[in-house]
Amino acid sequence: MLSRIADALFWLNRYMERADGLLRVVGTHYILTLDKDVHGNLTWKPVLETFTTANEQEIAAIENNTEASLKKLLIDTANHNSIKVIVSRARENARGVQDHITKEVWEEVNSVYHVVNQPSLEHRLSGYQALEVIDLFVKHSVLYTGVTDITMPRGIGWSFMNLGRYMERSFETLVLAKEKFEQIEYNLDEPHDIIQWRQLLLSLSGYELHLKTYRTNNYSKNVLHQVFFNEDFPHSVIYSLSRINRYLQDIVTDNNAADHSLLLRSFGRLYSKVKYTDWDSLNHQALETFLNEVHEGLVEFNTLLGQIFFSYS
Repeated sequence: MLSRIADALFWLNRYMERADGLLRVVGTHYILTLDKDVHGNLTWKPVLETFTTANEQEIAAIENNTEASLKKLLIDTANHNSIKVIVSRARENARGVQDHITKEVWEEVNSVYHVVNQPSLEHRLSGYQALEVIDLFVKHSVLYTGVTDITMPRGIGWSFMNLGRYMERSFETLVLAKEKFEQIEYNLDEPHDIIQWRQLLLSLSGYELHLKTYRTNNYSKNVLHQVFFNEDFPHSVIYSLSRINRYLQDIVTDNNAADHSLLLRSFGRLYSKVKYTDWDSLNHQALETFLNEVHEGLVEFNTLLGQIFFSYS
């Protein structure tokens, strides 16, 4: 497979996964702003800091304005991480590889693109229909995942698409979780109510699973286990890494690119760090160090993957 084709398939799924993650965070935050957080009214500041490049002054101007924040996150083309920009990039990648994806996948990507470019969208985000708009995007995101799963052939292209999906999911879970652990200064011994973690778990579609799986009241440690080490949770870091491991092996087997051993060693170090870490001993400085090392490992592997398979400089 040509590197430009592999690159486009990788980024098609990565952008669509990024859109899905952003939508779940925005939807969760929007609903919670209608209620009170444990520390009072929620602002959009943490979401804007994570998903935009706006400076402190720009964020301060709109953090208490739900309408302005939604427009910034969803349809502002000046924000390179907005849904409108992400979906447009996904469509450009899909358009360049139409011979390598199914008609159904292309049609769904195109459908999302036209929804996000509806002239009435800005007006709908200004009023009571905002949640309906978010839900519509989420449904399209789920539909894209389902259509891709049931129509795409399981060849090398499928492997590159899934590498993109699970790379993006790993980064998303890590960034969102790290933000929450920073707020409690990485202290897992301090008692916190489940409400403290509700936003993170809802954003990762893991709140219901948490309530059904974990029976102790040490919510901080339970959340740490769920989002990093629970192999049954589709948004955990270890689950995403296990999927990457599978598709990476398929790609290496079917491709004669140089430096495979370098790439496999880089991923092996990252995967082993998460898989074999004694998570029960993580606390305070050890937890902060662990999170930073995992992030560095993901960045290193992502960089090598691009250089070896996509000819990035």
